[in-house]
Amino acid sequence: MTDFLVKRFVKDYENVQDVGVRTQYGVLSGMVGICCNLILFAVKITIGLIANSISVMADAFNNLSDAASSIVGFVGVKMAEKPADEEHPFGHGRIEYIAAFIVAFLVIQVGFSLFKTSFGKIWNPEPMAFSWLPVVILCLSIGMKLWLGVFNRKLGKRINSKVMMATAADSMGDVAATSATVCSILIFGMFQINLDGLIGLVVSVMVMIAGINIAKDTLAPLIGEAIDPEIYRQITDFVEGYDGIVGSHDLIVHNYGPSRSMASIHAEVPCDVDVETSHAIIDKIERDAARQMNLLLVIHMDPVEVNNQKVEGYREIARAALEGVDSRLTMHDFRIVDSHDQISIIFDLVVPRGYSSQMKEKTREKVCGEICSRVENCRCIITVENSYLAGD
Repeated sequence: MTDFLVKRFVKDYENVQDVGVRTQYGVLSGMVGICCNLILFAVKITIGLIANSISVMADAFNNLSDAASSIVGFVGVKMAEKPADEEHPFGHGRIEYIAAFIVAFLVIQVGFSLFKTSFGKIWNPEPMAFSWLPVVILCLSIGMKLWLGVFNRKLGKRINSKVMMATAADSMGDVAATSATVCSILIFGMFQINLDGLIGLVVSVMVMIAGINIAKDTLAPLIGEAIDPEIYRQITDFVEGYDGIVGSHDLIVHNYGPSRSMASIHAEVPCDVDVETSHAIIDKIERDAARQMNLLLVIHMDPVEVNNQKVEGYREIARAALEGVDSRLTMHDFRIVDSHDQISIIFDLVVPRGYSSQMKEKTREKVCGEICSRVENCRCIITVENSYLAGD
């Protein structure tokens, strides 16, 4: 069904990097979500009034909030489509994250309202009426919500949309909430035990937790998050795949919305190659990155020694020193300055982000001590920095 809808309503659906195609996906997701949730709201509110069940009515208003969330997501995706202008040179892609955060707020607000209502029902329970019809209809709604969650998750992964992934997570929370409501009705029907208020309380907490998780996922790219290892490897492999590039480091990626990223990286080139030749290679990589990866890439060129055995020998000594202090340490921009009475070993030391300022200084001193114990008349000039890669 998902593939049928995508092929039917999204033109050029395979070109997911195109802003117009992403918008079509967003429109499809929004319209399907609005229709499904309004149908579920109408059915559940009717059942809740007939059965006098607060848990069913709570679930109904949760679906109404989901319809509102779909509208917000629809508007957010449309606004994120706006191109760059004088005041926003990187476009409006982050509006999609803001829309997802609004969805999270709506979910939390509905959950809190249901929490208060359910808490009142626990202290002042009202009689319920059992019927198999609500159970059957609610089970069908579970199936619809499960499909809707899978539908939005597939679309969200396909176009890397935080709004759609948030909507999918909300739908899966609804599946659990409606399942709890069905259990409440069945328990009353079989044992005449009214757990309506308690189940409604559980449902409301589940709704609020889903909202909080959505908020956490959507705030991360707005605040600024570490580079995903897969994206890190994709960009570094792309840069290092060109002849004339011997290595890379210091990759930083700035996100301005899905499929709207800017990155900077240091590319290492042989120091014995003509500067203009290396610069031409760098320019080509930047142009190819824009065309093939839809990435605005800025490359800083670092000349390094590649055929000097003496430098390579000192580099191996430094690597051994790092391994002896902490196997997670790495280095780059390695070079030496060999004067008559002293050798200066200079490089940047990359440490895990968990290191405090004191740990960084102690590590720098340990590494320097290890190197100086192996090299006579040595002076170390080490710059300590953190990695921007997730998990480091």
